[in-house]
Amino acid sequence: MKNLKMYEPGDKMITLIKDNYSVLQALSAFGINLGFGDKTVSEICQENGVDTYTFLAVVNFTINDYANFEDDEQINVHTLLHYLKASHTYYLDFQLPFIRRELEESINEDDALGRLIMKFYDEYAQEIRRHMKYEERTLFPYVQSLLDGYPLNNYNIDTFSKHHEQTDQKLRELKLMIIKYLPVDVHHNNQLTATLYDIYNNEEWLRHHAEVEDHIFTPAIKRLEQQIRQDDVSKNISEMVFKGGQDNSEVLSDREKDVIIGVVQGLLNKEIADRLYISVNTVITHRRNIARKLHIHSPAGLTIYAIVNGLVDISSVKL
Repeated sequence: MKNLKMYEPGDKMITLIKDNYSVLQALSAFGINLGFGDKTVSEICQENGVDTYTFLAVVNFTINDYANFEDDEQINVHTLLHYLKASHTYYLDFQLPFIRRELEESINEDDALGRLIMKFYDEYAQEIRRHMKYEERTLFPYVQSLLDGYPLNNYNIDTFSKHHEQTDQKLRELKLMIIKYLPVDVHHNNQLTATLYDIYNNEEWLRHHAEVEDHIFTPAIKRLEQQIRQDDVSKNISEMVFKGGQDNSEVLSDREKDVIIGVVQGLLNKEIADRLYISVNTVITHRRNIARKLHIHSPAGLTIYAIVNGLVDISSVKL
């Protein structure tokens, strides 16, 4: 049954644990250790360098299925990336080997069905490992490159494909085999029942992990990609505006600047020619030279250049 309480920064961390012991796994993934006394969520997150808002977003999502993060710009990608990396480490280095050891102690591998169960588990573990290693090899470095401001060109979040359904199917088959295989003697029956309980718990954990990726992480990366694209556009415009000024060795002549002013004021080539007492062909030649020097080919681009470089006053431009 879901706990419908939405936890807030001022709530005590111990309250979250008492209400929902599953939060314990999230704590280690965020790098938060036990022994925090009666401190609040906000205090503990600050002490551990964890973004409080992102921590609570993950907790409230996994506890209550609260998922409204498509346009949530407060999600901190640094914190989320650390959480997902640590979750991988926990699952691959501890949880998968731990359950395998439990299975080894619970079944008789000399029995054909026992060997088949171990085979199914190893295939399941291999599939999970392959998926997580794929993310570590491709997705996580790409996200880090976005955070660093130098995104990798051969990847984007749309190419991020998951294989959760395949792994879920393997796990369902494994659980059914274990349930049907429960041995007669009490000792092994209890061991295998406890192992099965751990498998069910970790199936739930893995489902939450996948949903955090789908509903919180992926939308956050899409927003980051969009921001990078917007920044690139602004950078390109800036470079385009200033390239012909101070940086370009071929500086504009006074006559070329006069032509730019005429273009910005909305004059036609003939009107510019009449104003400057030159031919229309000369105006056209000047405009070609301007485009070559500045790499600006539109009146809008020339308008920005003229304003930034003081050729015209912005109040005189029709925007």
